[in-house]
Amino acid sequence: MNHLSRRQLLRGAALTGAGLLAAACATPGDPAAQKPAATGAVSAANPLGLDESGPLEVVIFDGGLGDAYATTIHEPLFLSRHPKVRLKHSSTKEISGTLQPRFVGGNPPEVINNDGAQSLDLAALVQGGQLQDLTPLLDAPSWDDPGTKVRDVLLPAAVEAGSFDGKPYSMPYVFMLFGFWHSAKLFAQKGWKAPATWDEFLTLCAAMKKDGIAPFAYAGKYPGYVWEAILTMAVKHGGPEVMQRVDNLEDGAWKADALTKAAAAFGELHARGFLLQGTEGLNHTESQARQNGGEVAVIPNGSWLENEQKKVAPADFGYAMFPVPALEAAEAMPGAALHAMPGSGFVVAAKSRNPAAGMEYLRAMASREGAGKYSGLVSTLTTVRGAALPTQAGPGLKSAAAALEAAGTSLVNWRVHEWYKEIATELDAATGQLMTGGITAVQWAERLQRQADAVKKDSSIKKFSR
Repeated sequence: MNHLSRRQLLRGAALTGAGLLAAACATPGDPAAQKPAATGAVSAANPLGLDESGPLEVVIFDGGLGDAYATTIHEPLFLSRHPKVRLKHSSTKEISGTLQPRFVGGNPPEVINNDGAQSLDLAALVQGGQLQDLTPLLDAPSWDDPGTKVRDVLLPAAVEAGSFDGKPYSMPYVFMLFGFWHSAKLFAQKGWKAPATWDEFLTLCAAMKKDGIAPFAYAGKYPGYVWEAILTMAVKHGGPEVMQRVDNLEDGAWKADALTKAAAAFGELHARGFLLQGTEGLNHTESQARQNGGEVAVIPNGSWLENEQKKVAPADFGYAMFPVPALEAAEAMPGAALHAMPGSGFVVAAKSRNPAAGMEYLRAMASREGAGKYSGLVSTLTTVRGAALPTQAGPGLKSAAAALEAAGTSLVNWRVHEWYKEIATELDAATGQLMTGGITAVQWAERLQRQADAVKKDSSIKKFSR
């Protein structure tokens, strides 16, 4: 799966804000841009007022989760209540490349699974008026219980993560957990224990290296995998306000002591020879293949990993994860704290032909049946409350669920990489250099602060806060 989602982890090719703003300005003479949205009568069976005989086009990102969940679960579920809707399904690995011309032409699809390396720049879409405000969806009765609103069956973190300036524009569907992933079988064979602190991890790395196994690797071509872990360590050390200040573009936020120390800690992996040789040239599938082959012990990744690797990993690999180790024994947050974020967002195009049908499709997805069957098919947790862990859950999903239970409310997240593509791009570049010894942790922080300052001063970039 390609979430930071690997989604935002690989988002370097996403549309630019300028391009999307251009897309938002379909010419007045464009018939597609002038055609009014279809509507229908509001009723208990049709609370959002979709056109029951109108179109519904669903475009799914074809990544590690595939698109079978849409064709075999969500689309049939939607059609069970709205059989006359003319549903069209497609999938693509390049969301922005496929859909940018359609936004420009004024004929975008109703539902878009915005994910992958070429995900759409949601902040720019919001600024351009291209996305449907999902407040009517969240205030509608849930699919299962007319007395419960949709917003109340979603995890609060999902609503927050899909909102811009307090308005919901995306419904993240996957609840992703990030950590250090490894083979439980290998750890058991070697007698290795999951470390709680960074010093313990470095000691473990030394033992792994002595045993002839590279301790650590990541997708060097996509540094988001490792900067995710750096930011997590910084928040655990300094508290949630570390990244809240970064998100809010506060002066000097990137130069916080917690961020510099965390960056220095990860830089030490290169300095001490604990990285798999050639890591900087690997993509995500290559780094995962090296782990499957026993060449490397630990990789930073997300809870989609087991499902993504189910066809290629050894059957007895035994995926497991542990939280990013604490920088020091005494931290602002508990050692069990995790970076957990809703991802794989679904959006509805405001200028599509039947946006109410798009919201109704999302309402079906947020049902217990839709979420439960989804988890069973792709071995991934969802943002829907009460969707039980499937009985056939693999060891990796069970490990992630156990880590989430241990973390409790000690969950961290940030929005800077979603809100400001310019900063996300610099974060990739600077981290790549940090992890190869090209710059120091202090220089890493200085580069990011300069980019954040530039974004803050640029009046053409819409600002967000939390």
